[in-house]
Amino acid sequence: MIPIRDTAPCYSKPYVTWGLMIIWIVIFVSMKLMPDEMSVRLLNIYGMVPIRYSSTRWAAVANIPFDYYFSFISNLFLHGNWMHLVANLLFMWIFGDNVEDRMGRLPFLVFYLICGFFASILQWYFDPMLAIPVVGASGAIAGVLAAYFFLYPLERVILFLFPILVPVPAIAFLGIWVMIQLHDATTSVLFEGGTIDVAWWAHIGGFITGCILYRLFLKEQKV
Repeated sequence: MIPIRDTAPCYSKPYVTWGLMIIWIVIFVSMKLMPDEMSVRLLNIYGMVPIRYSSTRWAAVANIPFDYYFSFISNLFLHGNWMHLVANLLFMWIFGDNVEDRMGRLPFLVFYLICGFFASILQWYFDPMLAIPVVGASGAIAGVLAAYFFLYPLERVILFLFPILVPVPAIAFLGIWVMIQLHDATTSVLFEGGTIDVAWWAHIGGFITGCILYRLFLKEQKV
């Protein structure tokens, strides 16, 4: 069930959306071209490693200086692998332009960063001793999805269900997406010790933040 486009009209060029996507790609490719040791070091510094903020002793041993929580923002521009990057690019391409259209460029950028920041906070809160970097724009994109959920509930999201295309209401598609996140996040808490390769709580944190704040960033509509 892969979304490929939506039917919501967009009346302005989504330069911030495009700019963020380009930044993700440039950073990802640049890190792939680096020596592995340097790339890992940058991921540990600019990715959000929860234990770094929960244990000063761990941070000292790992030689990672305190950054005043900067990685809660910087991790939004990093990605772990090609699939992770492509998935985020796809969701941002489909949903980001319409939300940016309704908010305006600068408010949309601020909204994106705030959602990502609180997404990182929730992931840290629920998994404070995780010693691997949490990276990716997914938490911030979850906030964008929340805004889309309320702004365009009856627009259609076109899904690719091999071999056909199926249009479904955005409210249904995003509602199912939220339920999946809730299930997987609570499962990751109930079954501690398992391998978790997706920051489910970041997704939920970003979505909740988007639900609460999106109205504050909307442009006044002309009548």
